[in-house]
Amino acid sequence: MNTGYRYVVAGAAAVVVTLLTFYFMNLLISGGGNQPNDSDRPPTINFADVDIPDNVQEKVRKKPPPPPPPKEPPPPPKMQIDQPDQVTANLDLDMPSLDVPMGGTGGPFLGTFRRPDPNEEGDIIPLVRIQPQFPREAAIRRIEGWVKVEFTITPAGTVSSPRVVDADPPRVFDREAIRAILKWKFKPRVIDGQAVERRATQTIDFKLAEN
Repeated sequence: MNTGYRYVVAGAAAVVVTLLTFYFMNLLISGGGNQPNDSDRPPTINFADVDIPDNVQEKVRKKPPPPPPPKEPPPPPKMQIDQPDQVTANLDLDMPSLDVPMGGTGGPFLGTFRRPDPNEEGDIIPLVRIQPQFPREAAIRRIEGWVKVEFTITPAGTVSSPRVVDADPPRVFDREAIRAILKWKFKPRVIDGQAVERRATQTIDFKLAEN
């Protein structure tokens, strides 16, 4: 009897607890039963009608006129330039023999010229003489010598077709002697007023300067 009574009391208590639980849950969901009032509502914006007059004037922008073109500057004054007097020089090709020392010694890398033999081709007059380069190996070995070159003097006074006819020592100074004689200029031979070519010879010495 006591056991059945306990079951009845426990079941009633469970029903009461369940009902209370649902009640509190309803209160939480409904926000405590408070209804929203007007103060919680967001404010509204009222747009009033704006009257726009009919006589509104539109402002038209006008492009400004372009600036006037600049005035052309006056032309510069004309300058009178005196023309230089033309001087005509008459060159006389019949120049006397140049008195240039031929027997002096040159530097350690330069050759010298031997005076032409007066017994042969004494009328050969060199106008431009270029000293030959002394070969470096010969200078180091202290070798001296000379080269006799035969060549053609053209009507213009230049040198063509040079060749070595004799040398001492052979083939040591030949190349530098040929290079030098090709740069020489001579007075051409004139026959009956006409320049003609001729054969000539020149001996070039290669001597070292004394210390």
